[in-house]
Amino acid sequence: MKKTLLYTALILFNTALFSQEFKREKYNFNSDWKLKAGDSNDNSWKNVTLPHAYNQEEAFEKDIEHLTTGIVWYRKKFKLLKGIKNNKVFIEFEGIRQAGVIYVNGQKIGLHENGVMAFGFDISNLLKPYPQENCIALRIDNDWKYKEQATGASYQWNNINFNANYGGIPKNVFLHITGKLYQTLPLYSNLKTTGVYIYPSQINIQAESAVINVESQIKNEFDTPKMATFEVVIEDLEGHQKALFSGDKILINPNETKIIKAHQLVKKLNFWSWGYGYLYNVKTILKIDGKTADEVVTRTGLRKTDFKDGQFWLNDRVLQLKGYAQRTSNEWPAIGMSVPAWLSDFSNKMIVEGNGNLVRWMHVTPWKQDIESCDRVGLLQAMPAGDTEKDAQGDTWKQRVNLMRDAIIYNRNNPSIIFYESGNESISEAHMHEMKSLRYTYDPFGGRAIGSREMLDSREAEYGGEMLYINKSAGKPLWATEYSRDEGLRKYWDEFSPPYHKEGDGPLYRGNPAEAYNHNQDKHAIENIVRWYDYYRERPGTGKRVSSGGVNIIFSDSNTHHRGEVNYRTSGEVDAMRIPKDGFWAHQVMWDGWVDIEKHRTHIMGHWNYSDSVTKNIYVVSTASKVELFLNGSSLGFGNRSSEFLFTFENIKWKSGALKAIGYDENGTTLSEDSKSTSDEPYAIRLKLNTNPNGLTADGADTALIDVETVDKEGNRCSISNNMISFTLEGPAEWLGGIALGPKNYILSKEIPVENGINRVMIQSMIQSGKIKIKAVSKGLQPAELIFESKPIESSNGLSKQLPGTDLPSYLERGPTPKTSSYTLKRKPVYILNAVSPSNNNDTYKSYDDNELTEWRNDGNINTGTITYTLAKASIVNEIVVKLTGWRSKIYPIRILADGQEVFKGNTTQSLGYITIPLKPILAEKITIELIGINTEKDNFSKITEVDPTKELDLFKDKTSVDASGQLRIVEIEFYEKID
Repeated sequence: MKKTLLYTALILFNTALFSQEFKREKYNFNSDWKLKAGDSNDNSWKNVTLPHAYNQEEAFEKDIEHLTTGIVWYRKKFKLLKGIKNNKVFIEFEGIRQAGVIYVNGQKIGLHENGVMAFGFDISNLLKPYPQENCIALRIDNDWKYKEQATGASYQWNNINFNANYGGIPKNVFLHITGKLYQTLPLYSNLKTTGVYIYPSQINIQAESAVINVESQIKNEFDTPKMATFEVVIEDLEGHQKALFSGDKILINPNETKIIKAHQLVKKLNFWSWGYGYLYNVKTILKIDGKTADEVVTRTGLRKTDFKDGQFWLNDRVLQLKGYAQRTSNEWPAIGMSVPAWLSDFSNKMIVEGNGNLVRWMHVTPWKQDIESCDRVGLLQAMPAGDTEKDAQGDTWKQRVNLMRDAIIYNRNNPSIIFYESGNESISEAHMHEMKSLRYTYDPFGGRAIGSREMLDSREAEYGGEMLYINKSAGKPLWATEYSRDEGLRKYWDEFSPPYHKEGDGPLYRGNPAEAYNHNQDKHAIENIVRWYDYYRERPGTGKRVSSGGVNIIFSDSNTHHRGEVNYRTSGEVDAMRIPKDGFWAHQVMWDGWVDIEKHRTHIMGHWNYSDSVTKNIYVVSTASKVELFLNGSSLGFGNRSSEFLFTFENIKWKSGALKAIGYDENGTTLSEDSKSTSDEPYAIRLKLNTNPNGLTADGADTALIDVETVDKEGNRCSISNNMISFTLEGPAEWLGGIALGPKNYILSKEIPVENGINRVMIQSMIQSGKIKIKAVSKGLQPAELIFESKPIESSNGLSKQLPGTDLPSYLERGPTPKTSSYTLKRKPVYILNAVSPSNNNDTYKSYDDNELTEWRNDGNINTGTITYTLAKASIVNEIVVKLTGWRSKIYPIRILADGQEVFKGNTTQSLGYITIPLKPILAEKITIELIGINTEKDNFSKITEVDPTKELDLFKDKTSVDASGQLRIVEIEFYEKID
């Protein structure tokens, strides 16, 4: 009782002192840094604005293995604002690479080593008040072989193949100033704090309502207890107040940390969705005696997810996953990953505009800027922690657990994160359980699944999927974590276009031919079409067991492991400057729908500028049932359809004019069309400026993109032009340039060729604002120029309130989630009651147990290679879908009987998973599969293999079974009847 009275007296006394509201501030801390290489005491410091990797200018000029490593110092001097004396001050780094020791005013305050995640420090007691100067310094080591100081363990993800080593401080830095009663930051390492957590519950999509739950970790660093109240304000995209509600009122003692909560039902909500980046600002306000002590603004979105029936559900609608496995560095030439926020939007929005809905960042957690960008553009994300290609043990595993913990806490309010990836390859069940426990502890209500690549039969993982193969499930969703790994340069249209590159021609890769890594654009796009069809034909609506989709590797060409003729990876559907290849347009056509096609499109590959001697195949990608080709108004007939979306017109003789493709449905109704026209000779250069929607900022870090085209007199792009363009730059900006095939990839060069009539270059602002003039000239062409201005930024003593990305708009073009179904049922599954066989009869159920890591097989004798399935009811089975062991190489001669009548006889085909066998329709109760000949082996997909040759991805193969000639081996089998 006495203790309570004492606390009450202290609170009343302190409330009288707390008479003035304190406004929490978050400052952009990126300006006025200095940089120098090495530990020497020379004065060779360079002025830089963050984010800035010290070796970023080497991006794409050097192979990933040769990026500069070593010791580098960053230093910044600054002054606190007047009146900041007894406040809390925290510094937040979004990430450094690889490890750094941090000093404040000459005193070491800590060490950060994982090279990926954000971290922070409380530097309140080390700073000098205004007008005294403070100094922050970092000694950073980005050695590929860096080892954790406490344990001697290497970091798996500091890897020379996939994690481009842009060293130093390649991400943003912020300074936070709070009162002594404050909401913590979501920076667990060092600070051991978790910040704000916002999530919806009782979500009703149809009624557009949900209960909004808000939790905030608060800390009292006053010497006296405080009675704090909690208030929440929700504002929509237009800044209008959507809701205002109050929560807990709690007593918090000195140096105590507590969670404070509030919740309320909110109606008329806009739910975040694919291509609909609707976000709310949620203000969490701590008050003492009615006066604001602390206020935090969290930008978040609201959505509903589910992971069931082998499908992923977003806002009560099934979405088949389609997109890209993108290198987390997401880099650009000559600047690496350290791009302004608008450029992250530019790149990520292109995935959405190309009808991708998911980006799976590879191996390591993406930086906050890309995560927030995906929120704005409506792009779903799979967020890894950090690893290489295998599970880990001991201290190496602890590193991964700690990284995942920090990443979950830091990013749990970002609605675009849907999947937590615990490994780039399968991990043990015990490790998966440990990762799952992290999710339950720090993000129990975020609507996210946690899993790993592979993990097909795991009881712990909530999703899975292999790297190259097609997986199906009736339970947890399975989706391919990377597929279609071929490569091809944008410069190569086809064999008939300058520079007349022969399809597949290029250097050997590890002593073997590398045709799949030196494609022309048309063949690269065709491979993408063929590979996507494998997933599309097993999509939701095609049965009880379905594929949840897959992600193509990669979206943009990357300064990482490569196999083609250049020193960087060219698997991208756009090049390193985000100029589309034909594969981009092919995906845009095939992916325009949540599951089934919802908007019809047609795209003619390539161009229509050849010589009179050229006769070639024309390829069209279309969602139509049939496509007709016209040349100057005359029909050239209908194309041969394959892989659902590809239409081939053979031996078309070139003639100047207009080529048009029209796609029709089965009844001849026009669905979509596309055309290509012959351009005249190059006449002029055309330039186009791309900047932040608010213009170029003179902060020393912002960039502008300039598209450069060669055009004819009518303004048409000259699509086979490769003219050399020379640029001059005047004004307060630095030249970063672009990329092209040639010496050192033309990195930083002011002379660069267009490729297929177009290229793109980049400039970076300086800290002085002013007029910028860019002029482009080329021999025999009319020149072009751009004149524009950079805008000054408000900054004082190294602090600015202009935070990266906060001024960028959300992309809302796809609109809210439709409330209709995303697919129609294509066929009806016929369920299996049981199965019998003269060989391994006790294992027959494994052929239909919805587990791709089990199989039924006979004993290797042809005469026992038979299995009979009894159906749950007599049915007319029209199709069998089956995954046979050795699916990509083994050929099984089989006969299928329906109640004793032969309904199929022939050889199975190789595949990347499942094959569909059409049957003669007969009403039957029993279906028998018989092996009628010896097996043969022929790998039909050897060119797509990009894995360790000692590792077998096609299941169950061993020395005995590879050579066995009388085996029938079934992983999964499904029976279907036609829907009338």
